[in-house]
Amino acid sequence: MDKNKKAFYRNQAEGIIKRLKSRKMDGYYCDSSEEASRKILELIGEGRKTVSYGGSMTIDDMGIKPLITQAGHDLIIREDYKTDEQIRELKAKTINSDTFLMSTNAITLDGQLINIDGRGNRVCYLIYGPEQVIVVAGMNKVVTNTEEGLDRVRNFASPPNTVRLNRDTPCARSGKCGQCIEDTICCQTVITRVSMIPGRIKVILVGEELGY
Repeated sequence: MDKNKKAFYRNQAEGIIKRLKSRKMDGYYCDSSEEASRKILELIGEGRKTVSYGGSMTIDDMGIKPLITQAGHDLIIREDYKTDEQIRELKAKTINSDTFLMSTNAITLDGQLINIDGRGNRVCYLIYGPEQVIVVAGMNKVVTNTEEGLDRVRNFASPPNTVRLNRDTPCARSGKCGQCIEDTICCQTVITRVSMIPGRIKVILVGEELGY
């Protein structure tokens, strides 16, 4: 990425971070995924912590998970929980975890987080439970306003996700939202305007294109 676009991302992020602060969320900017990974470990903190995560191509692509384990923290590997009983155990562990990692489907210039979810487990823990939530977002997720953000999720984020999840939906076939009901992954819509607990939600903006 050329230096001009990097400078643009940095300047744009500075404005978003100021708006996040007014919404009682902490914001940070990192030039690269590597720098963002170091920031995540710093925010998780000292001592042995319990860390959970939501489904996220951004988190997967960063390669942060093994680094968390290497740092001595307890990473809850959600893919290891398969039976109904194990999934109930996973829910209890996640809601009581020290840190929950996720990305966001979109973030507005004025600092609002926009997420559309299927079962709602990702947005559930964003809203309530874990002591802190660390949201990592590439600058490709930035949108002008909530309307543009919802459009981005429906027509740019959900279609590749439905393909990844082998869902037979209109957007998986055409790349365009069909407002479907059957087999949809767009069940819950959450717009985070303000963090009720100041500083609980921490947003790391990364000067790269990450995730969908």
